[in-house]
Amino acid sequence: MTPIKVSTDIQLQAGYSEYEIDTQRDIEITFSALHDCDAFVRILHAGKLRISTYAPENVKVNYLFWNLSEDLLEVDETHEVNGDVTVAYGEINHADTMRNVHMSLRREGARGLLSSASLVDTRKTYNMKVVNDAPHTYGDMKNYAVVLDKGNLCIDAVGKIVKGAYRSESHQTSRALSFAEGQHAVILPELLIDEDDVQASHAMSMGRVDEDALYYLMSRGLSIQQCTSLISQGYLMPITETLNNEELKNKLKEEMERKIGELC
Repeated sequence: MTPIKVSTDIQLQAGYSEYEIDTQRDIEITFSALHDCDAFVRILHAGKLRISTYAPENVKVNYLFWNLSEDLLEVDETHEVNGDVTVAYGEINHADTMRNVHMSLRREGARGLLSSASLVDTRKTYNMKVVNDAPHTYGDMKNYAVVLDKGNLCIDAVGKIVKGAYRSESHQTSRALSFAEGQHAVILPELLIDEDDVQASHAMSMGRVDEDALYYLMSRGLSIQQCTSLISQGYLMPITETLNNEELKNKLKEEMERKIGELC
């Protein structure tokens, strides 16, 4: 594990690596890769974060940013993609988050995915944008959230295909689940299409847990806290399938199970 306490440029090595951000400063971090690789980044403490990544043509990179901060986290991110990049976020902490993300698919054949799993009992605000800036590019977003008591979730998800980015695709799926009335969730899916020969789609759902399902679980001897934990895991775990690296996927599952158990 490599600690990060000051602004730095990081050249990712081939294979799997771990990083830990633990600082009170406002810092800027740049990740770049020349080989296929996977990076797990824990965020313990930080001032304002500015994160940039770059992936060249024919390089595949998977990032998992795991937020463990106990204070407000403000992050601005830019991802320049000429290859194939997945950026996943785990937001299973008890603190506010403001995250602004811009992913640009810059070269023909580039592919990019933004995905998030959030257990929300504070305020989580995500502004996420994937832009197809070149022909034959593929952009996708997948957001899953469980909103608990006093949780406030806002996701503004924008997929954009610029003029000239023909035969590109832009897709997004956002789903939020709540356990009671009074919990606040807003999802704003947007598609901005300036080219005709493209494919684009969005799917969005928000709803409460089925009371019959909850009653059934409780009739089997589970407490309401155990039911909440079990249902939350089932709802959020699909995010792990966005990761191809088995070590990173298992790390995400373990962290999610542990933190969901703590918060629920």
